[in-house]
Amino acid sequence: MADIKRYVLGPDDKGQAAILETEPTNIQSKEGFFWRSTLWATRELPVDNTVEGDRSQAEGVGARREPHPGGMLVRALELWPDMAPEEHREQFAALNTEVGQKHTPTQADARRHPTMHRTDTLDCITVARGEIHLITDTGEVLMRPGDTVIIRGVNHGWSNRSDSPCLLIGTMIDATPAGAVA
Repeated sequence: MADIKRYVLGPDDKGQAAILETEPTNIQSKEGFFWRSTLWATRELPVDNTVEGDRSQAEGVGARREPHPGGMLVRALELWPDMAPEEHREQFAALNTEVGQKHTPTQADARRHPTMHRTDTLDCITVARGEIHLITDTGEVLMRPGDTVIIRGVNHGWSNRSDSPCLLIGTMIDATPAGAVA
């Protein structure tokens, strides 16, 4: 499990900037596979900062892979080292069902890597700790701490070939799907 803190700043009862929340929330995990926490979520863009409360706890955020339509998610995601391919495919297929995956990966995708998937979002993801291979339809790249990827609604997967978990921090913003006609 990732050892992270989340600090949410906002106005206190006197209108002064204050730390309102300090713990990660909305955690899902499966030992040996992944751990994640929704750090913040909205149902609108631009974001309405007058909405009170911990928005990462909003109804329906939970295990969703994508933000609500017109919204965004900020998440911490820790991925353990890859497991045997068939077990990895089974675990990821079960996770896809749990998170309501919109676009079912093809068999060719799953053969490329068990975690291949696509979302209708713009993602900005940075490696905070460890290393991970980012896999695309045409190649892959090894990402290390500080490396950032912008994913524009296309197929991708994550392969942790190290012996330690990798921590990713990212924001997912609802977007017009790649290839959609305007």
